[in-house]
Amino acid sequence: MPTNNTPFLTIFLLFLGLLRFDSFPGLEAATGKLASVPGLYVFGDSLVDAGNNNHLPISISKANYPHNGVDFPNKKPTGRFCNGKNAADAIAEKFGLPLPPPYLSLRGLLKREKRKSAAVTGVNFASGGAGIFNSTDQKLGQGIPLSEQVNNWLSIHEELMKLEPSEAQIHLSKSLFTVVIGSNDLFDYFGKFELRQQSKPEEYTKLMADKLKEQLKRIHESGARRFLIIGVAQIGCTPGKRAKNSTIHECDEEANLSCSLYNEALVKMLQQLKQELQGSMTYTYFDNYKSLHDIISNPARYGFADVTSACCGNGKLNADLPCLPLAKLCSDRTKYLFWDRYGHPTEAAARTIVDLMLTDDSHYSSPITLTQLVST
Repeated sequence: MPTNNTPFLTIFLLFLGLLRFDSFPGLEAATGKLASVPGLYVFGDSLVDAGNNNHLPISISKANYPHNGVDFPNKKPTGRFCNGKNAADAIAEKFGLPLPPPYLSLRGLLKREKRKSAAVTGVNFASGGAGIFNSTDQKLGQGIPLSEQVNNWLSIHEELMKLEPSEAQIHLSKSLFTVVIGSNDLFDYFGKFELRQQSKPEEYTKLMADKLKEQLKRIHESGARRFLIIGVAQIGCTPGKRAKNSTIHECDEEANLSCSLYNEALVKMLQQLKQELQGSMTYTYFDNYKSLHDIISNPARYGFADVTSACCGNGKLNADLPCLPLAKLCSDRTKYLFWDRYGHPTEAAARTIVDLMLTDDSHYSSPITLTQLVST
């Protein structure tokens, strides 16, 4: 073990421990603040990509150009598929953590110290176009599938293992591992005739859940114990899907049905996985399908005026083209649910969804809420 790396990480983690570990029982109840977590590690697709795809040489699934980032600090397009910060950023802010940097931004000798620091507070491994299956990103170009994201996590895990074993174990057990993935696998299923020939929706979505289980077990084996698993939303209600219905712009219910089937398979898989791991894994499943349904059904309640159109785009529902520099941009991003034709949420929508994750009401979360998860 390299002794020159140990003091920095050890002191840094001990400092975080004083601030964030359960040194003061009952602090949440006494102050009304969230119980905190020492690190946030994010896996997923473009819904939470913080710029990993910027570092891929041939990927066209990037968002490192305007109007993306128009509401990010300094109006910077960072590679987030959003006008500002995404849901992973909002979660980090809720727990008082730095925004988890994209893993691929931490490579190289000049990034060594930044990599050490991020290894402790959190890293974002998500990639636009990524899926549970390795083949999902073939249509758009180059992405980082979930299995490779987990490989990248194991690289960061090596940094943490330079700590004393007991310190590393505590850190990993208290950190939050967030997984937001599955939409691209479903888009892939509807976009490829051969996939629909090979398996029925029920079979395909079960395969998705089984494949995800393999990767969750790999993360768990590295010492992770707390998981936030976010279900697939109503991909049939994205502006792009609605615009294909040329008359009344209703949702694509066939696509939505597959989302429901996958979420059902996901819930069953998580229950089985927890049993297999004999309770060493704790998790909260957030029903993103229901949350989006409720926002679309009663937008005014959540502060939105438009839940069908894209804020950035062109044509019908502003959804005929992607959010490109010459696209039409809505004037008030806080009133739009969707940022672009693909259904990426605006920053306002992402923050609304994260607020629903953190509500004490178990309406959207099971078997426990996110607040309960981080307080255990």
